[in-house]
This record gives sequence, structure tokens and C-alpha cells, in this order.
Amino acid sequence: MPIITIIKAAVAVLAGGVVGYFLRQLIAHQRRETLELRAKQVLLDTKELAQKTIEEAKARAERVTEESREEQRERERDLRKMEERVAHKDDLLDKRQGELDAEELKIKEQVEKIKAMRDRVEQLEAQKHEELSNVARLTPEEAKNKLIAEIEKKHESDLLSRMQKLELFGLERLEQKARDILATTIQRIASSTASEVTITSVAIPSEDIKGKIIGKEGRNIRALERAAGVEIIVDDTPGFILISSFDPVRRQIARIALENLILDGRIQPARIEEMIEKAKLEVEKIIKDAGEKAAYEVGIFDIDPRLLMLLGRLKFRTSYGQNVLQHSIEMTHVAGMLASELGADVVVARKGALLHDIGKAVDHEIQGTHVEIGRRILQKFNVDHRIIQAMQSHHEEYPYETLESIIVQTADAISASRPGARRDTVENYIKRLEDLERIATSFSGVEKAYAIQAGREIRVFVTPDAISDLDAKKLARDIADRIESELKYPGEIKVNVIRETRSVEYAR
Repeated sequence: MPIITIIKAAVAVLAGGVVGYFLRQLIAHQRRETLELRAKQVLLDTKELAQKTIEEAKARAERVTEESREEQRERERDLRKMEERVAHKDDLLDKRQGELDAEELKIKEQVEKIKAMRDRVEQLEAQKHEELSNVARLTPEEAKNKLIAEIEKKHESDLLSRMQKLELFGLERLEQKARDILATTIQRIASSTASEVTITSVAIPSEDIKGKIIGKEGRNIRALERAAGVEIIVDDTPGFILISSFDPVRRQIARIALENLILDGRIQPARIEEMIEKAKLEVEKIIKDAGEKAAYEVGIFDIDPRLLMLLGRLKFRTSYGQNVLQHSIEMTHVAGMLASELGADVVVARKGALLHDIGKAVDHEIQGTHVEIGRRILQKFNVDHRIIQAMQSHHEEYPYETLESIIVQTADAISASRPGARRDTVENYIKRLEDLERIATSFSGVEKAYAIQAGREIRVFVTPDAISDLDAKKLARDIADRIESELKYPGEIKVNVIRETRSVEYAR
């Protein structure tokens, strides 16, 4: 029974497989036919689309070709019109050229006629002159001279009188014009001038400060006088201490240092030297600001900053009691107004006036007159040669080469000669003190020298390594001999040579 069942099952499976095979073949055949039909349909559609595209392309090509032909025909029409216009213009130009040639020929003929007429006139004039010369037996030049001589002889007195009147009137008018210009200039720059003095006062809060400034056995005041190069006067005047020196820079340094010491309260030699150094830096800043302010005040803004520093130093320089920087500013205004009135170069005149005394900033350090020193300084800084010409003649050491140099000299005279502007006695006094210091510092081994006591004493500080105690005595005698032979002064001058050795170490 089971075997029959198995056989039946096997036959059924075999029959199912055969039937399945034939069914798959039938389905595959049907699908293949369907795909072939679809492929044929796609091919037909493609051919129709291609045919349609070709036809459209041909139609488009025909349209483009027709448009191109129409455009070409339009261009040809434009070209023909242009050629016609060019041809018309050529005809007009040819016609115009012919007219110009005819006019040119006509003008040439007229020129020839004019030349001929001029030659004829010259011949007639020469013939006339020749006939007149034959009649008068004189050449034209001789006739002119004879006529002038007869007129001069006949009207000699009238001519002389007229010439004298013109000369006098011209001189009076020129002198009046010059006086008007100078008067107007002086009136516009009128300013008061306070003469410089050689003493500066420092206010103190109480009388106890005087004892601190003097110090034990005068140690502090000596240190201050030595470091600053001034004389400190502590007397019975209540509320003030006086600083005396002919050098305004030293007085300013000493004043600032002393005021700072009073505020600080610690007054002793080391602190004094420190304050003096700080005061020097502060004075340098004051000098820089003074130079810049002076240039700004006169309206000159293109000066080298290093020249402004030298210009600022003139704030602490006097000439016959007149502040040199203020004098230079005043001169600049005067020179500018004179140059404007006289038609000169205002910029050159103003700069020449502002820098005319620049040599005085360093004339105590360099040999030579302040004019020559100033010329060298300006040449070093490549200042315009016209400005150097303008400033170098203000003391007539150089000839007047330009109008601006005369203007600068005139402005200098106007500023310096005003009543109250200068004092000769102060200048002579300061010059004597400068000569004292110059003689002392000319010896080798001298570190610095200060003239004090109104020129009655000169303190000379020497380098201890270069000068011994014996040499210091000899140096004092040599300086005294030089002073006696070169200077004139009332009374006597004390030469005080100071040799000091310091040993400094640091504990770390």
C-alpha cells in the first residue's frame, strides 16, 4: 500500500512538473510576442518622431536662411546709401578745396600788391628824406639832434625847474610812503615788553623750610648750588627764597627742583641731585613746547622739530634784557607786514625773521658769532637758501642780497629799538658772567663752572682723576691770571676750584 502511494505521488509530481514546464513555456512565448510588439511600436513611434523633427528642422533652416538673406539685403541697401553719402561729401570737399585754392591765390595776389605798395611808400619816404637833406644840408639824425638842442636851449630853465620839482616831489612821496609803511607796521605790532631780570623768587609755606634748605652746616644749600649752578639767597625776607644766576635755564631748573623739594619735604643731598635731574627733563619739555607755541603763534608749520627745540631754548635767552624768543616772534610779525606792503616774499621774510637769532641758542657752546652759528645750523638742516640769505644780514655781517634780507634787518631794528625793549647794563653784566665761565671751562680737566655772587665768584668743578690737589691750586691761579688779562671788572673775583672724590657702592 505504501509503495503504491509513493508511486502515485511520484507520478503526480512528474505530471505536475511536465505541466508546469509547458505552462512556463507558454507564458514565456506570450511575453516574448508582447515585447516584440512593443518594440515594433516604439520603433514606429521613433521613426515618426524623427521624421517630424527633420521636417521641423528643415522648416526652421528655411526660415533662418530667409532671415539671413533679408538681413544681407538690408545691409547692402545701407552700404549703398553710405556710399552715396560719401560720394556726395567727396564732391562737396572737392568743391570747397577749389574755392579755397581760388581764395588762396587771390590772397597771394593781394599780398604781392601790398608788398609792392609798401616798397613804393618806402622809396617815396627815402626820396623825401633825401630831398629834405639836400635842402637842409643835414641828415635826419643831425636834424633831430639840432632840433632837440634848440628846444633844450630855449626852454632850459623851464626843464630844470620841472625836473627839480619832480625829483623833490618824488623823494617826498617815497619818504612819506616809507614812513606810512613803518608807522602802520609798528602800530599793528605794538606790544609791551618786560625786561628780564637775573633773580627768581620761590615762595615757601613757612619759615621752618629755610632751615631745611640750608641743612646741617649748610650741606643742603651747597649741594643745591653745586648741582644747579646758581646762588641760593636765604635771608630775612619773609615767605621767599631767592635764586640768583645770569643763566635763565639754570634759574628755571633750580626753581622747579626747589619747589618740588619743598612739596616733597625730604631735603637732603641725594634727593636734591635727583630733583635737579627731573627738573632738567621738565625744562626740556618746556623748551620743546615753547618752540612749537612760537611757530604756531606766527603761523609757520613746516619747521624741522629739531630746529623748534633750538628755537624754544631762546625762551631762556636774553639780549640787552629783552627775551630773544619774544623778540623773534615780534620780528616775524613785523617782517610779514613789511613784506606784504613792499610786495616781497612774505613766507621767506617771516621764516628769516623767526630764525634770525637761532645761533644764540648755542653760542655759549660753539665758537663764532651767533649769525655765523645760525647760518651753519640752517645749512645743516637744509633750510631754503633764500631764508638763510634773509637772516644772515641782520647785523650787516653779510651784504644785502635780497629784498627780504633788508626787511629782516629793518624788522630787527624796529623790535630792538623800541623804548624799554632792551637794557644795555643787564646785557653787559650777563656777558661778563658768560666770559667768566668761558675762561674757566677752557682749561683741561674742568667738568663745569658757575659764575655766582653777581660775578664776584667763579666756582670751578674739576674731574678728580685728571686734577690732583696740587694741580687744583695751580689751576685756580691760572684761571685768575686769565681773568685779570682778558676781562675788565670792578673789585675782585674769587676763583674757587672744587675737587671732590665720591665712592659709590650698592648693597644687594
